[in-house]
Amino acid sequence: MSVTISASDVNKLRQITGAGMMDCKKALTETGGDFDAAIDYLRKKGQKVSEKRADRETNEGVVISAVSADASFGTIFGLGCETDFVAKNEDYVNFAKAISAIAMANTPATREELLALPIDGISIAEKIAEQVGKIGEKIEITDYALIRGEQVVSYNHSNGKVGALVALNKKGEAIEAAGRDITMQIAAMSPIAIDKNDVPEEVKTREMEIGREQARAEGKPENILDKIAIGKLEAYYKDATLLNQKFVKDNSKTIRDVLAGVEKDLTVSAFKRVALGA
Repeated sequence: MSVTISASDVNKLRQITGAGMMDCKKALTETGGDFDAAIDYLRKKGQKVSEKRADRETNEGVVISAVSADASFGTIFGLGCETDFVAKNEDYVNFAKAISAIAMANTPATREELLALPIDGISIAEKIAEQVGKIGEKIEITDYALIRGEQVVSYNHSNGKVGALVALNKKGEAIEAAGRDITMQIAAMSPIAIDKNDVPEEVKTREMEIGREQARAEGKPENILDKIAIGKLEAYYKDATLLNQKFVKDNSKTIRDVLAGVEKDLTVSAFKRVALGA
């Protein structure tokens, strides 16, 4: 027995889900007018859309970092999409802000834990799939981190596509101000680690090999290749590790110098940078 789907039913489902009129009509037709089943149908459609577009790049979107009222923790993530048009849509930005509020309220430790948290009666992962069906392009949480510390400071770049969090080992107004400078440094210079001892061994091995090959290509004797490579590795640390980088506001100082100038033994205990399209 066929079920008559009225225009008002279609419009009602559209208001609930935000999906297109034709998609809503098809969902209601396929499910015999059952609204709950139709909503599930549209979510499944969203998941299929997501799968079909799984190879698409999500270089646009919004990055949001936030810090608790007592500055003891912060969260940061990117909600990526395919086009600038979607990224600048008010509903999309508000969706990202809603996810940020949930992250701050629940402090999930991982991206997977964040995706499992509830929003509007379903999980964030399901809501993203729903949005994929509504918008028609790939959407994903590209990265996520929860950082704790004595003084956590956040930075959101004006373009909305880059953000940073930093945790310092001491607390205070001057330290918070320094933290703001450090987050901008992180956003601009993209360090891979706090200090050279924090650089992964595989990265050190790779940089040593690159240094040897460069020296070999320059015709340097084999017996001094390691010495030259070590020198190049030290230069790499100055560019790639936060405390050893030149301060972007004053190249006569390193970040280590900046922190020492604020308070003795002040240092960075953790940081996270998230960027879209970079």
